[in-house]
Amino acid sequence: MGYPLILWVVAAVRSRPTAARETAAWPSVTVTVPVHNAEATICATLDSLLALDYPPERLQVLVISDGSTDGTDDAVRRYADRGVELLSLRERRGKTAAENAAVAVSRGEILVNVDATITIPPQSIKPLIRTFDDPTIGVASGRDVSISAGGMGATYAESGYVRYEMWVRDLETRVGSIVGASGCFYGSRRYVHGRPLPPGLSWDFAAAMVARKQGYRSVSVPQAVCLVPRSAEIRTELRRKVRTMARGLSTLFYHRDLMNPSRYGTFAFMLISHKLLRWLPYLLAPIAYVALGVLAVESVTARVLLAVASLGIAVGFVDMRSDKWTAVRPIALAAFVVAVFSAGFLAWWEAIRQTQIATWEPTPRPRVQT
Repeated sequence: MGYPLILWVVAAVRSRPTAARETAAWPSVTVTVPVHNAEATICATLDSLLALDYPPERLQVLVISDGSTDGTDDAVRRYADRGVELLSLRERRGKTAAENAAVAVSRGEILVNVDATITIPPQSIKPLIRTFDDPTIGVASGRDVSISAGGMGATYAESGYVRYEMWVRDLETRVGSIVGASGCFYGSRRYVHGRPLPPGLSWDFAAAMVARKQGYRSVSVPQAVCLVPRSAEIRTELRRKVRTMARGLSTLFYHRDLMNPSRYGTFAFMLISHKLLRWLPYLLAPIAYVALGVLAVESVTARVLLAVASLGIAVGFVDMRSDKWTAVRPIALAAFVVAVFSAGFLAWWEAIRQTQIATWEPTPRPRVQT
């Protein structure tokens, strides 16, 4: 809680407001939807995007099909008479490569990237776009709202984490800039995407860093809500977390020059605190556990702590083996913590090995109705 406390104090002293202006003209917007084998969900996604409260003549909806082999492309083509455009890539290269390819055929001044499995309420788009009336802003991030999938027990832990993350981004916005956007729903000025990003990196994280190098700041927009359903399957969530953190670490290392406080000041401090120091415990946790075991030989306190930690780990692993989150909250919380730390350690392992995670199977999630 030290980092949010520092942000809160700084924000209280020198809060930086967003200078949004209620102008009559809305900028042109391209909504990009990178997908792979999304036949089961793409129609619902497109229906929700076409229902957005935004001038249709200023809105381009572009689906980038990343080597889909099911009926995704045919499903998207059925929306052609409603203005939906399809960019079909023959070779599967991953989400980042798809986002890179989208820039060349997009027409919007603002590029908005959305995940095919989330739901955006119709009223969420205008607050996101209105933010760009402030010429100092290069990236605007939506607000993730975690939605339970069938009442799974660990959802409250995941939802609590998401709420904490959104709160931290709000504080960072007041201080000056967030250091990473929501991968589910974020917008950026098109020239932020001027140079392609390597396919093993994440544009949602990189966009804020690229914007900072260009002299812009990035903000969180509380009114730009996106509903994110969580998977009920533990192994699915574990794989997603490994992938997300590994790509995040690779992106951070790629832009490591931004962690230089003498050059990037407050942004460097926030990047180190919010990202590097948050991810570092996942790498150090196994070492700390072994050290606790060594200390337990002579220390009663260490033995008690070791016993508590071992019990929590054991309960968490047993629950994870069922592959479904239990409805018993203490057990679900233990499983969630074990899953997060396991994913974090594996992510560090992949990042240190410089493994490029460019492609993956989409996370199956239930649709959320608005």
